[in-house]
Amino acid sequence: MDPELLERITARRAELDELEEQLAKQLAEVRAERNELAVAERVLERVREQLADERASVTPAPGQVGGRAVMLIPHRTSSVEESTLPPDDQRILAAVRQAAGPVMARQVGDALGIDVSVRAKLEPLRGKLVRLVDRGWLHKLPDARFTTCL
Repeated sequence: MDPELLERITARRAELDELEEQLAKQLAEVRAERNELAVAERVLERVREQLADERASVTPAPGQVGGRAVMLIPHRTSSVEESTLPPDDQRILAAVRQAAGPVMARQVGDALGIDVSVRAKLEPLRGKLVRLVDRGWLHKLPDARFTTCL
């Protein structure tokens, strides 16, 4: 056999062995990354499920009126009118709206004729204000003052 041909075959075999090693390494890296992606997908799906469960548990339960389920203070949307709120909450919104600027709960109480010197009468009002904030009807500033939402 021709020594030159034998040398070329040996060199080509060495090239192919090296290429095979590189491809095997790349295949192992691809498989590892695929496994990581599969884990990431499972984690993402679990997080989505947990968030959905948390949102469902945070959604306020409707009250019962006349045997029918209703939300006493609905979330503010373009399709929900202020007139759907209970009368007390409508009065609270009107008092905040009529103020010259952001107001404290005490000022709203004064406007509504509530004896704000009695904490037992002021705290339920503060709770209603916060509930209106939670439903999107009012906005609470960091200094605990309330304003209407635009």
